[in-house]
Amino acid sequence: MQITTIGLDIAKNVFQVHGIDAAEKVVVRKQLRRGQVIAFFAALPPCLIGMEACATAHYWARELTKLGHEVRLMPAKDVKAYVKRNKNDAADAEAICEAVGRPRMRFVRAKSAEQQGRLMQHRARDLLLRQQTQVINALRAHLAELGMVAAQGREGLKQLLTIIADDKDARLPIDARASLIVLAAQLQALHTMIGSIEKRLTVQHRANEASKRLESIPGIGLIGASAITATMTDPKSFRSGRDFAAWIGLVPRQDSTGGKQKLGPISKKGDRYLRRILVVGAHSVLRRAKQSPEKYPWLTQLLARRPFKVVAIALANKMARVAWALLARGGTYRVPALAAA
Repeated sequence: MQITTIGLDIAKNVFQVHGIDAAEKVVVRKQLRRGQVIAFFAALPPCLIGMEACATAHYWARELTKLGHEVRLMPAKDVKAYVKRNKNDAADAEAICEAVGRPRMRFVRAKSAEQQGRLMQHRARDLLLRQQTQVINALRAHLAELGMVAAQGREGLKQLLTIIADDKDARLPIDARASLIVLAAQLQALHTMIGSIEKRLTVQHRANEASKRLESIPGIGLIGASAITATMTDPKSFRSGRDFAAWIGLVPRQDSTGGKQKLGPISKKGDRYLRRILVVGAHSVLRRAKQSPEKYPWLTQLLARRPFKVVAIALANKMARVAWALLARGGTYRVPALAAA
């Protein structure tokens, strides 16, 4: 019998295949090693293949599409509802096979290798920034144990690094100085690597017309603009800016029933990196709004009624919707007439 639909449960080394025919009768149910996957699907006629949008899924989607198959990626959380009883690879593959044929299932667009490469720059920079923060905290903590404390910020850090580099400073024991010099060298290396990634992001941003238009939105800088354009290559995949903001996770979580609407904190679904960038940018705009309230009347009125962080989430939601509108419809950001007045 000819296979029409396949549910493929991917992993690092062991893959599970569950295939059915046009009558939804199970035709194949087997395990494949990683090296056997391409040869197995190359021998099959074109069919529909469903996979969960998890690690390495975009790579396999590109490779199987080259073989003539139609590949659809689905959020793992949406597939979970189709798993029967106990969870194992065979049950997961069967659930994927059933879910991929549902008419109202949501699908994830497969990323290209170039798009993944651009996003890796942001992820690598984010990792290096976290490591830099860890090293700075370690330096401050170790020196505080010896009674040397400096103010927060770059100037305070410079004072501590000067103490570490000064061999004549007797306050540091020999063993302590040897350890702290290693941490100081690591901090300098991290700073250099972060700078190299940011230079590449700056060059790409200046060469991207859409990214430069997004930078004109208050609260979205170079990093935010390049991250949004790298993530959302096709704005038409979202029906509206509200859908894009909901996908990022900047909308209230609902627990409504019986006609009673219950809204909680933000759902925190979707891309947490974009959500963090937008929220941090919103905090920056709100700080400026407190200094110059006449330039931001909408935010000033909202701050009078709601807590600071609630207003920040509302502004981040608005920033996401404006970003989608600029990418989907073109144009540049224009200051609202009320704010200009």
